[in-house]
Amino acid sequence: MIDAVVLFFILGVIARLGKSDLKLPQALYEALSVYLLLAIGLKGGIELHKQSLQAVLPQILACMALGAVIPMLMTPVLKRMGFSGVDSAVLAAHYGSVSVVTFAVASSYLQRQGVAFEAHAALWVAVMEAPGIVAGVFLARRELNRVKALEGKSVEAKSNWRELAHEVLFGKSVLLLVGGLVIGAVMGEAGLKPIAPLFTDLFKGVLALFLLELGLVAGAQLPEVKRYGLRLLAVGIVSPLVLSLLGAGLGKALGLSTGGIAILATLAASASYIAAPTAMRMAVPQGNAGLSIAAALGISFPFNIVIGVPLYTWLAQKIS
Repeated sequence: MIDAVVLFFILGVIARLGKSDLKLPQALYEALSVYLLLAIGLKGGIELHKQSLQAVLPQILACMALGAVIPMLMTPVLKRMGFSGVDSAVLAAHYGSVSVVTFAVASSYLQRQGVAFEAHAALWVAVMEAPGIVAGVFLARRELNRVKALEGKSVEAKSNWRELAHEVLFGKSVLLLVGGLVIGAVMGEAGLKPIAPLFTDLFKGVLALFLLELGLVAGAQLPEVKRYGLRLLAVGIVSPLVLSLLGAGLGKALGLSTGGIAILATLAASASYIAAPTAMRMAVPQGNAGLSIAAALGISFPFNIVIGVPLYTWLAQKIS
């Protein structure tokens, strides 16, 4: 049976396609996103408080490596599909990074199905946000320099990695996730007990409202999807399916639980539409931002939360 929060997303899409005047205030959208990022980070931090960093270090390194490898694998494939080198790298960076809301939906689905997963899984989300973006910027800048060299123009001597690092590390999503993790790890469950009702009991209701807004946004992307055609549709659907296999395989190699494998498969399949667009727009303004948003939010996000998460859970159950 489909999760109720997914129905809120579908309601938002229907409202947008039906040209309803339904719209959440921008301030409320921002508040909901801050809440979700902090709540996910705090939950993961509480579990980190219960164990040593040494125990989870292999998982941290493996997740970071996975995030960096995905753009390197996707970029040449996207170029073969006819996308420009720069657009291929920018689009691949979105898939190298992750979607926090997709993680939240997957967590809710697994809990509803009674499938246990590692309680510190939010840590994987936090460490996978940045590596894919950095790898994508490197690939896009290399492609830009290659094109300039072919045209006889001078190439960039170096990239402004300091500005990029600041944008990635101090952007809202990474800062709130990591900040929540640190606070939870320092304070532990007992220290956060006074605010637990706010960040635990209300979580699913807030997620439902946020998905309603994302449904409205995703519905607005459908004309863009139509404009880019079947190639983009193939990227948005096939990429999550293939990348989920990488995530599931890595989860199996790390000895994760069935739920942990499902979560890692979901993270690998997800695409960022918050952190990555902002960072890539700053670092590679030559890239087609609309193309990436249409794929990540207009295609892959709906596919993942409606079809993908149950599919990745089934896959995890088969290989665990």
